[in-house]
Amino acid sequence: MAVVLITVDTELSAGMHRRGVAPRANFDSSIVGRCATGDFGIGWQMATLDRHGLKGVFFVDPLPALVVGEDLIGEIVRPILDAGHEVQLHAHTEWLEWADRIPSTQRIGQSIGDFSLDDQARLLAYGCDVLERLGAPRPIAFRAGNFGANDDTLRAAARIGLVWDSSVNAAFLGSACRVAFPAERNAPTALLGVREVPVSGLFDTPGHFRPAQVNALSSWEMRAALAHAAAIDHPAFTIVTHSFEMLSRDRSQPNGAVIKRFEAMADAIASTPGLETKGFVDLDVAVPTGPDAPRLSANRVRTLARIAEQAIATLRYENALRRA
Repeated sequence: MAVVLITVDTELSAGMHRRGVAPRANFDSSIVGRCATGDFGIGWQMATLDRHGLKGVFFVDPLPALVVGEDLIGEIVRPILDAGHEVQLHAHTEWLEWADRIPSTQRIGQSIGDFSLDDQARLLAYGCDVLERLGAPRPIAFRAGNFGANDDTLRAAARIGLVWDSSVNAAFLGSACRVAFPAERNAPTALLGVREVPVSGLFDTPGHFRPAQVNALSSWEMRAALAHAAAIDHPAFTIVTHSFEMLSRDRSQPNGAVIKRFEAMADAIASTPGLETKGFVDLDVAVPTGPDAPRLSANRVRTLARIAEQAIATLRYENALRRA
């Protein structure tokens, strides 16, 4: 069986906070995914996964608790646990800018990889403590906000007892992501004391990686990548989305194209023989000793179809804005 990890980066928006948006409104937009026609955030995502018998992993960012308090973060954590899905650790260090007291010596940093090894360990430990106080099992996996990790991030994770990291996205290597991880590597790998589980994807043109993110791949591309994962018994095909990703860019309306992609992804996983969803708590720590998992090769027609689909969706969105 090939393993699929459906991961959701679940976070309040630091950008909205910077613009003066109140914490509750931030929560409604970023977590609930609320717009005039309904809610399309983590509740909708979990309901969709549940209908298909699938498990999700929600990487929850607890650092906003330094600014808005832990109660609001608890409103994120509890519904995930109640639905039987998994909570793991996420971190956007932008929130430290507004905190009265911080668990690190450094305050300003766009991503966790901008901090020293010791400060990274302190921030990760603080995040684990918050999630545990809110009722989650002690996290064993981490993903850096903005994929902004470096090698010290993995060392810090190992230092505080985290087992898995999923901060490597080949689309960000060499820019936000500064982990020394081979761009061509596509399977879990033991590295610097943790097991690195990179974000999966495919080649949309020869040699060009496109991540398995719900808003980045068409339904055709995602189905093809999942079928390929099943065919090669992928040890951890890792999909990424966000708590707010089902909304339009201005978050005023549902993004119909992305919603259809999420639903098609769930249907493809449930209906493709040889695929099963797991969480990090279900993974075998021996997996990283296994062979690599080659990515799906490029298909020109498939790629052009996605470009055309996105162009049509953008045109509809812009027309809707003009009519509003």
